[in-house]
Amino acid sequence: MALISRAAGIAAAVLIGVGSLWLAGSARASTTQLCQEQTAPAAKGVYNVQNDEWGSGASECITTDGNADFTVANSAIDNATNGAPGGYPSIYQGCHWGVCTSGGLTATPIQVSSLTTGKVTTSWSTTQPGGSNDYDVAYDIWFNQTATTTGQPNCTELMVWLNHNGPVQPYGSEVATDVTVGGTSYNVWEGSQWFGDTVSYTMTTPTTSVSNLDIAPLAQNAVSRGYLSSSCYLIDIEAGFELWQGGAGLATNSFSVDVNGAAPVPPTCSVTYTLENSSNGSMQANVILTDTGNSPLNGWELSWTFPGDTKITDMWAGVYTQSGAAVTVTNASYDGTVAAGASTEIGFDGTYSSNDAPPTSITCT
Repeated sequence: MALISRAAGIAAAVLIGVGSLWLAGSARASTTQLCQEQTAPAAKGVYNVQNDEWGSGASECITTDGNADFTVANSAIDNATNGAPGGYPSIYQGCHWGVCTSGGLTATPIQVSSLTTGKVTTSWSTTQPGGSNDYDVAYDIWFNQTATTTGQPNCTELMVWLNHNGPVQPYGSEVATDVTVGGTSYNVWEGSQWFGDTVSYTMTTPTTSVSNLDIAPLAQNAVSRGYLSSSCYLIDIEAGFELWQGGAGLATNSFSVDVNGAAPVPPTCSVTYTLENSSNGSMQANVILTDTGNSPLNGWELSWTFPGDTKITDMWAGVYTQSGAAVTVTNASYDGTVAAGASTEIGFDGTYSSNDAPPTSITCT
């Protein structure tokens, strides 16, 4: 994958992903269409489906029904096959540029040194129409130097190509052929990018599906070749189709990631305080708490000190105590759990005599 071109689409993808389309909670929700860089949760948030059209402005959309599947409904993408693809409609578990799923790799990013055989496996079933379409069928597996990031991962991109149609090829150059990894034969490609290496394992025998593909042997092989550091973290497993030309009819019929025995990363949070109204000794403020970690917050507490003489008189979505200028706020009964990457908003009314300035810092635990 040529990530140099993909970077241009990152900002839009993240913004839309945070405001993703929540589907009905029934076993099979109605079909939702995603175009350009839109994202929607799948399997009640265990996975995300993303259209991720980052390298083309042509009309291209996918459909999904709320389960771990999607179909390329239409595609007018027409990129040169010797350059970067136009998009990567895909499904993933983990964190994609800060847009995170629930559980799995989101709660338990795994350091490569601890990525033992059988710890992370994945299964994927596809439909591949062939014809005049030019595409690959590939996993895009991301490693980062730290356990979480809100942007471009900065360690290694590891791709696993199940198949391709047309003359497209992986990023970089071929460095090894007929290499057996985890019982499967691959050709290995590698190319250096600004964020790190892209290393691609292309199956010598193309397939439409894999069952319990073990990530550890692939990662270990990449480490042995010097393309991946054992200190980096596995944070995201994506499966989809890089589209150069066309691609309508490509489909993910089912997808799963199984993470065994990894310890969760402690949650972290950030807080934004906004003074909404202030007049004649009365004020109103909003406080937005965001889970910036890779695991959900289960109960939270905020504390701050007013620099002026603000007195809280009423609060919603939180329970407060105030002693002088010092304030402590804990969650209400209904908003104590905040998913990774999600936010909750607390509001309050107050009074002041001379100064209702916002606090200079807020502690979130």
